Amino acid sequence: MYTPKHFNEDDPEILQGLMRNFSFALLVTARDGAPVGTHIPLHVESDGANGRLLGHVARANDHWRQFDGETEAMAVFQGPHAYISPNWYANDGLVPTWNYATVHAYGRPRFIEDAGETTDILWRLVSANESDATGNWSMDRLSKDAIAAQIKGIVAFEMTIDRLEGKFKMSQNRPAEDARGAANGVRALGGGEAEMVAAEMEARVKAE
Repeated sequence: MYTPKHFNEDDPEILQGLMRNFSFALLVTARDGAPVGTHIPLHVESDGANGRLLGHVARANDHWRQFDGETEAMAVFQGPHAYISPNWYANDGLVPTWNYATVHAYGRPRFIEDAGETTDILWRLVSANESDATGNWSMDRLSKDAIAAQIKGIVAFEMTIDRLEGKFKMSQNRPAEDARGAANGVRALGGGEAEMVAAEMEARVKAE
């Protein structure tokens, strides 16, 4: 990923935070020189230096056959993003751009056939996404037979993250007055993602 120095983010804690908050990822491998991608939710575990990803795909999706523990994969996590209008800058003569945060996680996924391990991964995925707002649904509501039937239709996998790339393009390359003006403009657009971008821009201006 092309990442100018002022946009680079290499703190594993910050990168894993984005991966947890925006856990619906694109998992990509190459097969015979052609890219293959699957869109799936992934769960991040804080194991090792960079963490570990857990997930599953439909058994009918033969992408899992590349999850042999040797074939490299890239998981792309897209964080908050927003259009930036030149009207919001304090200075003139500038052009539109797009601010965003994203993380690329690289590793070699390994598929799991053991029913117990697969069930554990499903528990972790459910627990990570259920909350008081959703009603805290639990797999306890399913019978063992129902869980066994569901497992037959999926293939679980784990991927130790070998390396992480993080890019937080939040107007750090602009003078502080431009960045703050753009943050105010993004915030005025409204919406949860706009607020996240504005807050991130302000935090990174202060950090400079």
